[in-house]
Amino acid sequence: MNFDFTEEQKMLRNTVRNFVDKQIMPYIAEWDREGKADPAVMNKLSELGLMGVCIPEEYGGSGMDYNSLAIVCEELERGDTAFRTAVSVHTGLNSMSLLQWGDEEQKQKYLVPQAKGEKVGAFGLTEPGAGSDVASLSSTATKEGDYYVLKGQKTWISLCDTADHFLVFAYTDKSKRHHGISAFIVERTFDGFSSKAIKGKHGIRSGNTGELFFDNVKVPKENLLGKEGDGFKIAMASLDNGRFTVAAGACGQIMACLEASVNYCHERETFGKEIGRHQLVQQMIANMEAGLQMSQLLVFRAGELKNQGKRNTRETSLAKWQACDFANKAADDAVQVHGAYGYSDEYPVGRYLRNSKAPVIYEGTREIHTVMQAEYVLGYRKDKQLSHMLPAWEGKE
Repeated sequence: MNFDFTEEQKMLRNTVRNFVDKQIMPYIAEWDREGKADPAVMNKLSELGLMGVCIPEEYGGSGMDYNSLAIVCEELERGDTAFRTAVSVHTGLNSMSLLQWGDEEQKQKYLVPQAKGEKVGAFGLTEPGAGSDVASLSSTATKEGDYYVLKGQKTWISLCDTADHFLVFAYTDKSKRHHGISAFIVERTFDGFSSKAIKGKHGIRSGNTGELFFDNVKVPKENLLGKEGDGFKIAMASLDNGRFTVAAGACGQIMACLEASVNYCHERETFGKEIGRHQLVQQMIANMEAGLQMSQLLVFRAGELKNQGKRNTRETSLAKWQACDFANKAADDAVQVHGAYGYSDEYPVGRYLRNSKAPVIYEGTREIHTVMQAEYVLGYRKDKQLSHMLPAWEGKE
């Protein structure tokens, strides 16, 4: 595999990096303390075409490939996890799902404005009693004439108060368990819908995360994504895209930890020399670099499989698991390199450590991915190629 960036990808990286350096870095410490971010940042991401990176141009996107999406996520998380999360949820979990599973009417009505950044999409799967165990969902959608009546609650939903459209999963036939779950496109303006932010998060404080409530929400039958019972397949396909963006973002976090630690190693002196001269400090720096290089290889390998339209659940799972673990360890080491200063908000590494924990949990916990990888090796889990999971640019030069 050739992982050399194209000229277009190099320009994309420079564009996003410059944006992060000017529009996020100078303000993120204050936003993190306040628990909110300037909403204008999302508008600026839209102006740069970053809300529809790998959506075809015919549907309002930029028509780039998956590794271009990885570059965007990596650079955004170098600024802060909250902004990568926004792109992950909007593009990876929602928009890519509409592209893969939506009919033409749904694509025109929902995908096009999302790819252009005119509307924001989010993803509603997790519930208070259902995380890794998707079959434990309690939300239901009952067919009544031309509508489905949606009842239930979702939690830990990114962009809960800011998204316009939500991809929501609920049972249409609970007796069928996984095969009875369906997916629906829900608009914020539908009667009976409400949301509430979760306060007191340890990390990703500038990002909006919370709960969704569905009190007899009437969802038009045209807003069923796929067919009744396709929900579990749609959710798993969505997670293949979402986990890919999370893994790419973790590379950006390692990069941020490395940059901050290298700078501090040259600034701080102990025992008459820069702390970077001490071997145990060098060990931490070396581990960060190794983690970054290995994580990027795993991410771009998964991205290339996506580009080819090949099933990549195994490769994406491995990339997500390892990159997030490496990022968590890099952040812990970055705090250690900074010593007492790392335990204050004078330097950014404390924020990196707080932010690094959530990705180890969401979109498949570390333990879930460990089990998945073991089952692949043992032959208990096997994937089949899904013909509808083709890249957005299939057949285009």
